[in-house]
Amino acid sequence: MTTTKTSSVHDLYPQIIEWRRDFHQHAESGWVEFRTASLVASRLEEWGYEVKAGKEVVDEESRMGVPPESFLKEQEERALAQGAAPKWLPYLSGGFTGVVGLLDTGKPGPTVGLRFDMDALDLKESSDASHVPVKEGFQSRNVNMMHACGHDAHTSIGLGLAKLLSDKKNELTGRIKLIFQPAEEGVRGAKSMVAAGVVDDVDVFFASHIGVGIPLGQIVSGANGFLSTTKIDVDYTGQAAHAGSNPEDGKNALLAASTAVLNLYGISRHSAGQSRINVGVFQAGTGRNIIPSSAHLKVETRGETTEINQYILKQALNIIYGAASMHDVEVKTEVVGEAKTSDSSPELKTYVEEIVKDIEGVDSVISDSPFGSGSEDATYMLERVKELGGYATYLIFGTTLAAGHHHEKFDIDESAMKIAVSSLEKLVSHVEKFILK
Repeated sequence: MTTTKTSSVHDLYPQIIEWRRDFHQHAESGWVEFRTASLVASRLEEWGYEVKAGKEVVDEESRMGVPPESFLKEQEERALAQGAAPKWLPYLSGGFTGVVGLLDTGKPGPTVGLRFDMDALDLKESSDASHVPVKEGFQSRNVNMMHACGHDAHTSIGLGLAKLLSDKKNELTGRIKLIFQPAEEGVRGAKSMVAAGVVDDVDVFFASHIGVGIPLGQIVSGANGFLSTTKIDVDYTGQAAHAGSNPEDGKNALLAASTAVLNLYGISRHSAGQSRINVGVFQAGTGRNIIPSSAHLKVETRGETTEINQYILKQALNIIYGAASMHDVEVKTEVVGEAKTSDSSPELKTYVEEIVKDIEGVDSVISDSPFGSGSEDATYMLERVKELGGYATYLIFGTTLAAGHHHEKFDIDESAMKIAVSSLEKLVSHVEKFILK
């Protein structure tokens, strides 16, 4: 009789590093994670998980900020050429790049859900010789796509955890649901997976992130303070005219957009908490001697609560549409991303602190550390689980960073992945201690 050797985190660590560097080299931005998602699905299936992908776990109507069909097709072909798993590409085609793996132990117990995001940023990675991915040969091969926030590590942590849990399935109870989410950047993907019902049966939920200013060896048991946010694309359409001979025949879209931008920054802040607005992109015009007939803005609002964000959003839309009216141009707005505010369940945070404090490499566990002024669409999942009576928390695993998040020289200390896998494996394995309290 042959016996199957059970993997340990120590045994898997070189493989986790290899996965992370492979994903880094083949970075894929939101809704085009065809290679990443297909390889995740293939490995989960190999390890005995029930795998669902594509429209089974991503609600089509709830997706936001999906690229044009031509770009999706181009990126799917690119992914196949770069080694995507052919079996799974038909499920993911069209930008339905979510994957869920379910491990059912066949024994009574809670359903534990864990979210891992997979997407990269629209960013050109540094080619500086001092940048570790350049030195070690895993710099991104894909144009203007870079893992500059650690999602390559998150996906690899999820795979490492999946392998460990499958090896010790007979020792576990209940069901483990591993959720690999597309399009977290721009907060575009989680809402669609929630709408597809992927967390409706989850009793205990963990989301996590590496870095975000937390030092290596430190864990945050449950981040709070996420800002609610809305991302809007704005398109003004006017009428072109010769700027010298007949400017009066033109309708200046650039001027309308400029009016909007200047007034957006004049919105009064809210007394009840933090509020933000930013115009990150302004594109307009075609030539020096032409009245600009088009202008495009990328705008975001944020608020400490959903109500504050809605206040900023309402004011912003009044200004955007008012500017169009002032300059007699057409305007179209589209919501391309959203996230809620959310706090971690205090009871689950206490459980985390008890379980992970003795993990090798962990120096300290912080019980309450604000996420800062950022947003995260895992909040849709946290809030849905809590709404249905479950518990949810957002862990942070500290790591030394070569540069800040969303920077062209971003890189991590890979040992943080070992801490994360060890911690999550222990949290899942002992979750009945929490449920029975």
